[in-house]
Amino acid sequence: MLKSLFSIALLATSFSSLAAWQLQNDTSKLSFVSVKKDTIGEVHHFKTLSGTIADDGKLSLEIDLTSVETNIPIRNERMQSMLFNTKAFPTLTLSADVSKELAAMKNAPTHVFSVPATLSLNGIEKTLSIEVFVARTSQDDLLVSAMTPVVINASDFNLDTGVAALQKVAGLPNIARAVPVTFVLHFAK
Repeated sequence: MLKSLFSIALLATSFSSLAAWQLQNDTSKLSFVSVKKDTIGEVHHFKTLSGTIADDGKLSLEIDLTSVETNIPIRNERMQSMLFNTKAFPTLTLSADVSKELAAMKNAPTHVFSVPATLSLNGIEKTLSIEVFVARTSQDDLLVSAMTPVVINASDFNLDTGVAALQKVAGLPNIARAVPVTFVLHFAK
């Protein structure tokens, strides 16, 4: 009997450690808009996202910068090598403590939160305030989306030289240095 109780306790502990929320790449998307020649806006995205929300409320999101998709293969390659420098920095990471926000979700299926998050890009870390809409669609599913776009400034992450290189190789008079980012992230237990 004692052995059976021990086995059940061990099994329960194993399941609770697996209860972290896992990002579902197939039903998640992170997009950004580039603007060239002052008036031409184009929407791009990353094909490979991964992440978790641990039992203690620690959010960890990783974006594979080599998975940038602009719908033009040569532009994908140029963004990887000239802008993101993926040989040195292949991923962008975002981390935050969302334990208080998750606790607040117990009383309502939807919530709007402003979350301080640390963004690491091109070897530089910066804390951003990100306003998100969170919906618990079932006991085991969370949808997290940007309530407002997150604006990333190239100069904050030492990307100005890369933008200038892209502008020169494409023969463009300008490319905007501030880029709005939106996302919808699906986490499942």
